[in-house]
Amino acid sequence: MARTRKKAPRRSFGAIRQLPSGRYQARYPGTDGVLRAAPETYETKRDAEVFLAQIQADQIRGDWIDPSAGEVLFTQYATRWIDERGLAPTTDELYRRLLRLHLEPTFGELYVNRIGPARVRTWRAERLQTTGATTVAKSYRLLKAILETAVEDDLIRKNPCRIRGAGREDADERPVATVDQVFALADVIGLRWRLMVLLAAFASMRPEELAELRRGDIDLDAGSVRVRRAAPELNTGRRVIGDPKSRAGKREIVLPAFLHEDVRRHLEWFAQPGPDGLVFVGEKGAALRGTTFGRKWRRARDKVGLPEGFRFYDLRHTGNTLAADTGAKLKDLMVRAGQSSERAQLIYQHSTRQHQRKLAAAIDLDVRRQQARAVKGRGGGATVHPLVPRPSAPAEQRAVRGR
Repeated sequence: MARTRKKAPRRSFGAIRQLPSGRYQARYPGTDGVLRAAPETYETKRDAEVFLAQIQADQIRGDWIDPSAGEVLFTQYATRWIDERGLAPTTDELYRRLLRLHLEPTFGELYVNRIGPARVRTWRAERLQTTGATTVAKSYRLLKAILETAVEDDLIRKNPCRIRGAGREDADERPVATVDQVFALADVIGLRWRLMVLLAAFASMRPEELAELRRGDIDLDAGSVRVRRAAPELNTGRRVIGDPKSRAGKREIVLPAFLHEDVRRHLEWFAQPGPDGLVFVGEKGAALRGTTFGRKWRRARDKVGLPEGFRFYDLRHTGNTLAADTGAKLKDLMVRAGQSSERAQLIYQHSTRQHQRKLAAAIDLDVRRQQARAVKGRGGGATVHPLVPRPSAPAEQRAVRGR
């Protein structure tokens, strides 16, 4: 009796067929019911079965992504991503510039789901050869943020930006002026701009906060300044009046007493009239413009002998460093500088050789004072300070003779 050939069991998920070329094609239904072909054909039937098993497992776990969902041009997706963020004007301008100059030339005409880790690594390596490391780090962070949203939108499964530390900025430490240099700048730049220099350095005010400072924001009796608004100037020259950089930017700054006379004199001589009048205006009474002030600033900086890379913003850096050197608590420093994160303030707590010498001198003075009390206490029968070990008799005598 002839044996009956058993039919292969019907496949429970997907289908496999052999093409005229001899290779195997796998097809499977998506979660939407649409039948899709695998992105490639396979040399063996077993390879096609493995592919279908992976797709089925992904769908069961909820990890399956429609391969056609990510077929949107990166330029379109990235532009929409920026549009939907509601960013501050300066941040919006920065992101669009990074997108235009550094991301679109490489990724602009690619589908989002065609951007892989290898392509990102190649792009970064090429950028580092032609562009500053800080700009490349900013561009990488923007690319990573955009593609992370693509993951959340189920356009791609994983973010291809996986380079460890690629978004970290290792910028050079900003220079700090001395107190004498700050006053020299204030003298050289002229009376109209003198107070701007002093407030930037000794009140830690940002340039955009100074540009929108009003008469009503200054309390002469209390000797304080309230920061309520800011007016950053975009690269296009447009002033954008709005809230300060962060919620912590709205603050009251108590001024050192030596600034009070400069404030009174400036309000009397240069500020616009009325409580809403601008404190800093140009020679013709118009709002402060960065281009005009920038020329005056560079001339004053060069005359004082500060390095070419010393920016007006570095005066705020100087002021924050001076404030940190007083030993004030971190929270008080953050409030004064209008910073919402401890990380931002810690940037200004430098450890230069001069600061290390001051620290060593303070430790030296404190230890000597404690030792003196300990020696005096032993002579009078008092308890020795627990932090200072009891020296031998010859050492005690040398210490006493030395003082």
